[in-house]
Amino acid sequence: MRSALVVGTGLVGTSAALALSERGVAVHLRDVDPVAVRTAASLGAGTVDGSADVVDLAIIAVPPALVGRVLADIQAEGVARHYTDVASVKAGPQQDVVALECDTVHYVGGHPMAGAERNGPLAARADLFEGRTWVLTPTPDAETETLNTALELVALCGAMPVLMGAAAHDRAVGLVSHTPHVVASLVAMRLEQAEERAVSLAGPGIRDLTRIAASDPQLWVDILSANAGVVADILEELAADLDNAVAGLRAMASTDDAKRSGGAQIVESMLRRGNTGRARIPGKHDGRPARYEAVAVLIGDQPGELAKLFTDADRAGINVEDVRLEHSTGQLAGLVYLSVAQGAAVGLEETLRARGWRLR
Repeated sequence: MRSALVVGTGLVGTSAALALSERGVAVHLRDVDPVAVRTAASLGAGTVDGSADVVDLAIIAVPPALVGRVLADIQAEGVARHYTDVASVKAGPQQDVVALECDTVHYVGGHPMAGAERNGPLAARADLFEGRTWVLTPTPDAETETLNTALELVALCGAMPVLMGAAAHDRAVGLVSHTPHVVASLVAMRLEQAEERAVSLAGPGIRDLTRIAASDPQLWVDILSANAGVVADILEELAADLDNAVAGLRAMASTDDAKRSGGAQIVESMLRRGNTGRARIPGKHDGRPARYEAVAVLIGDQPGELAKLFTDADRAGINVEDVRLEHSTGQLAGLVYLSVAQGAAVGLEETLRARGWRLR
């Protein structure tokens, strides 16, 4: 790939443009927002002057409802040899593309499974897609060269391609992305009118659960509107589970021993099934569920502490698979959880203790 056009310079579009530019691809930028496109260009994502030649690939980075129309317009211009998009839902845009009689032979739908709480070009990063899954949803008549060009885009951005049907993709992201966002927002809503003292007790659990609720509401209205039926179906199933959980908890509050015991069984079953579902989330290396042990280290809140901890952990010769920080509100200390492979925690603990670290 020598040249590309990115239409839409928000977070994802600008990040893709940055990644391609870093790898020597000549990137041209378009956006209806002149400030956004100039900002993206100033970051090194590409140029705002139109290409005189036909580019190898046009990347449509606009809201799902606009994908079909934008594709029809730029295909009418003949700006590219091949076309793709990065919309977060696929069935609706694919239906629009067909209804508008777009050229589906030279088009492959796509969705990089990456994002951030912030939107816009200033939040973009060239490494946003590194190690992330990038779904491609080719239509039956898409030609091999177009699919290969989309695969090259994925590779240049450092992502891992997965081929799926559009409807299957939407059901999957409804479960693992869209519904969790709604649930996070519903939980965060409970904090809106809560007493200040209650909110001050917030720890890492509520922070982790509500992190994605900080995202741009208008962006998520666009995403959810394009996959509303799927998300509504999953939320209905979740509502039934919540009703069951409420019934179990009410029974646990009863003065009747039999009811309490029955309620406890309902809640325990729910928690165990949650353990089972959580364990199915793939690990980072081979796609199998991760099995890690965590080493908790007390750390001071001053410059250089994390670097020192990682340097000392390296002395153990053990790979740190994941890191999580737990801040203590109002305190100049916190906990760092270092996740390592099963069986490796003891060796790491011994090394860190020998280097003077306090472990929990």
